[in-house]
Amino acid sequence: MQWLFLVLAGLAEVAFAYCLGKAKLTAGPESVGWYVAFTSFAALSFYLLNSSLVYVPLGTAYAVWTGIGAVGTAILGVVAFGDPLTGPRLFFLVTLIGSVLGLKAVSH
Repeated sequence: MQWLFLVLAGLAEVAFAYCLGKAKLTAGPESVGWYVAFTSFAALSFYLLNSSLVYVPLGTAYAVWTGIGAVGTAILGVVAFGDPLTGPRLFFLVTLIGSVLGLKAVSH
C-alpha cells in the first residue's frame, strides 16, 4: 500500500506542476484557481509521500517521488505545453525510468 501512496504522490507532483504551468499562462481569477489547485496537489503530494515512509526508506521514497515527478512533468511538458522532445532528452528520461524501477526492485 505504501508503494501505491508513493506512486500517487509522484502523480500529484505532476499535477501540481501542470497547475503551475497553466497558472503562468492565465491571469486574474482563472490564475487564482490554478494556484489553489497547485497548492492542493502539492499538499496531497507531500501527504502521500509522508504516508509512504511507513514502509519505504526515505532515500528510496524521495528518489522515486522526484523521478516520477520529473519524468511525468517532462512528458506533460511535451504533450500539453509543446516542449521539444529530442533524442538525448528521451534517452535520459528512459534512463531515469529505469533507475526508478531499479530502486523499486532493490527496496523492501
